Amino acid sequence: MTDQDHDASPGSSQTDDFHTGWAALLGPPNSGKSTLLNTVLGQKVSIVSPKPQTTRNQVTGILTRDNLQVVFLDTPGLHRLRGKMNSFLLKAAWQALSRADTAVIILDAALYNKRPHLLPEDLQPLRSSKVRLPQPLLVVLNKIDKVKDRSKLLPLMEQIAGIWPEAEIFPISASTGENVETLITRIASALPPGQPLFPEDQLSTVPLRFMASEIIREKLFLNLHEELPYHTAVDIENWDEASQPGLTRIHAVIFVERDSHKAMVIGKQGRNLKQIGQNARLELEELLEGKVYLELWVKIRSKWSEDERFLLSLGFGSAPDMGDWQG
Repeated sequence: MTDQDHDASPGSSQTDDFHTGWAALLGPPNSGKSTLLNTVLGQKVSIVSPKPQTTRNQVTGILTRDNLQVVFLDTPGLHRLRGKMNSFLLKAAWQALSRADTAVIILDAALYNKRPHLLPEDLQPLRSSKVRLPQPLLVVLNKIDKVKDRSKLLPLMEQIAGIWPEAEIFPISASTGENVETLITRIASALPPGQPLFPEDQLSTVPLRFMASEIIREKLFLNLHEELPYHTAVDIENWDEASQPGLTRIHAVIFVERDSHKAMVIGKQGRNLKQIGQNARLELEELLEGKVYLELWVKIRSKWSEDERFLLSLGFGSAPDMGDWQG
């Protein structure tokens, strides 16, 4: 799961009728974009948490089959929050759309089934932006496993059709896999003819260091629950595989903005930080298929989420020429 150049030699699955292209996954925070991506690929490549706004970067997942390759872009959740970091998140989503052959908008069916009045507000970033959504437009009603009476989805589908008459609507459950294969088939039908962009055994363009930082950040979300200071970031300062064969030494820094946040992350007698480290190490060992020594530090960096250079150094989006795609 390392960075690959887009000109990498394609796999042996090339055929004359091969189709390949990009699908952008968009939607409000906590709609299940990352869960869907991980389900489609059959392996975890994107952070999953019950907390909203956990995806902060474009995460690319690659699905390759006999006659197709779909390159998925899992984007940060669309929202209307202010601030430098949130501006970066929105730009990442718009950048994904600029490359996409199809847009897949993922919505929480269970949420909007109970509170349909929230839907227009949550979709405002897409509807008010200058972005022109690519065709075809697919709207996914996710989490239908949480809706006991499926007939209650009909008013929600009518509401969506009123917003995007051109959209095709797909009720699915990313967590159980229900109707996911049908969605993949429709996405595949929208791809243009072309050769694979990546080797057939590559699942993501995400570097291992990024995956490691995301694993640690996920454990922060899961371990700290409601006490989590959302303005936390993880940076891998050192990655050493050479000093001791069979052991990867990883030194990571957790950045927070306040003393009180630092105390939350560390916990009483260091218990929180120890638990976060243990949980992250186990998953890292599974990812790297070997032993891992993980050392975590917590540092205070005031207002880091408003520091553009620092955000770029952490890999938040990039500095592309967004042109007409700026939201």
